[in-house]
Amino acid sequence: MKVIYSVFLAFAASAAVAAEAPPPKPCTAPAYRQFDFWLGEWDVFNPAGKHVGKNRIESILNGCGVAEHWTGDTGVRGTSYNAYDQRHGHWNQYWVSDDADVLWLTGSAEGKGMLLSGEQPDPQSGKPVRHRVRWTPQDDGSVRQVWESSSDAGKSWNTVFEGLYRRAGKSG
Repeated sequence: MKVIYSVFLAFAASAAVAAEAPPPKPCTAPAYRQFDFWLGEWDVFNPAGKHVGKNRIESILNGCGVAEHWTGDTGVRGTSYNAYDQRHGHWNQYWVSDDADVLWLTGSAEGKGMLLSGEQPDPQSGKPVRHRVRWTPQDDGSVRQVWESSSDAGKSWNTVFEGLYRRAGKSG
């Protein structure tokens, strides 16, 4: 009887400790860190090496999201909110700029980078346009972003934007 009582006390003590343990923090799974390579203050250059803008990418809401704050050298500004959707197992991005550009993209990590895509109607013609944006971290710490679009259901692609992100203050 003494042994059974001792086992009961040990079980009760471990149950009490488990009940007091805080629940796991949300957004701590590795999938939530897949876009962390993009975090930081960036100077952005086109393929010819010309400075085209600045971008500040920050972790928000205790690591549950990533916010982008773009300022192009032409004066165009834009913001995106990015988040990993645990229920569906993919990332979402919602982009809006002050020149009326809006994108809704979904996708996932691909290798060391990220690939997001989506389809929406062209504002003028109403015909569907596919978009895909790929971010690829480079060995030197920079990030390459390529945004492409297709108006023929993906048979051919046109580059909308290509930029090389270098940490702010480093030359292009």
